[in-house]
Amino acid sequence: MPEFVIEREIPGAGLLSEDQIRDIALQSLETLQKMGPQIQWLHSYVTEDKIYCLYLAPNEDIVREHARRVGIPADRIAAVRRLIDPARF
Repeated sequence: MPEFVIEREIPGAGLLSEDQIRDIALQSLETLQKMGPQIQWLHSYVTEDKIYCLYLAPNEDIVREHARRVGIPADRIAAVRRLIDPARF
């Protein structure tokens, strides 16, 4: 299944408390469960003002639909074309 990187612009993301992160994550997981197994959240990276998420999904539209349902931004969505793993070299 295709992988997508989602860039979410969230001012102050790096300052979110553990409780805030947990609440967002649980809301996202609940929505994913309702949408079915065709979309999966793998993990996310939190930076100062952005959150980068890696998802498996059949297409970009379903990723956008998930963001809409949860009420979180999906400012940029990019399909992963290749993984470069330094352990392979």
